[in-house]
Amino acid sequence: MATGWAGDGAVQDQIDATVGDAIRRARSRLPHGPGRSHCEECEAPIPEARRAALPGVRLCVACQERLDAEEGAHAGYNRRGSKDSQLR
Repeated sequence: MATGWAGDGAVQDQIDATVGDAIRRARSRLPHGPGRSHCEECEAPIPEARRAALPGVRLCVACQERLDAEEGAHAGYNRRGSKDSQLR
C-alpha cells in the first residue's frame, strides 16, 4: 500500500497512540484515596455499597450521572484516524 512519506504501520501507530491516550486520561480520572460519606456536590449520603464498589467515590449516583452526561457531550473522538472511517 502506498503511503507517501509515512512508514509501514503509521496509521495503526496513530490509532494505538490515540487509544493509549484515552486509556491514560480515563485512568487519571478514576477516584482514588478515601471516599466520602456524603456527595461533595449536593451533600446527599452516598450508600455504603457504592463506597465499597468505588474506592475514593466523591459523588452520589445522580450527580455522577449529570457529570458524565456533561462530559460526554463535550468528548470528541478523532474519527479520521479510525480504519472504519477510511473505508467509506
